[in-house]
Amino acid sequence: MIKEIIKDTDSKMHKATEHVRNEFVRIRTGKATTNLLDGIKVDYYGTLTPISQVGNLSTPDIHTITVQCWDKTTMPLVEKAILNSNLGLNPINDGNVIRIPIPTLNEERRKELVKLVKKHAEEGKIAVRNVRRDEIERLKKAEKDEHFSEDERKHAEGEIQKLTDKHIKDIDLLVVQKEKEIMEV
Repeated sequence: MIKEIIKDTDSKMHKATEHVRNEFVRIRTGKATTNLLDGIKVDYYGTLTPISQVGNLSTPDIHTITVQCWDKTTMPLVEKAILNSNLGLNPINDGNVIRIPIPTLNEERRKELVKLVKKHAEEGKIAVRNVRRDEIERLKKAEKDEHFSEDERKHAEGEIQKLTDKHIKDIDLLVVQKEKEIMEV
């Protein structure tokens, strides 16, 4: 039972860390990457479809993303979805390909993005701590129900704390990497 709780704890904390990593991918750094468009969905025949499923995404240079739609009639829909994505991108539709220039970031915008990174990181840390709290409560309940010793519970709590520290450290490392990436000119 204890091993199962610890395994569940690690799994849940890993999901929180991965969520932070995915949020960081969506934060643009002035360099073109197709991951920037991952969260965008196109209203394709009444169904919200990921942009990667309506055309080929590529980065011909470090400041441009291109979308080549398989069905030319979807180009205005893709363009509209990009404009409505709140990423601050302005697509250019030439009839064959949608070009998305990625503007270089000024110092003020870089600092705003670093604040956003830290906000996402803090949310991730809170999620990890909430998992810790919930799982320790689960351990205390299991101690009464399963009749294992207090020493076993305390040892398991120590393991959960080690997992918490590990995942928070992972999030901190992600912040350092992303901050370096953003501030790089």
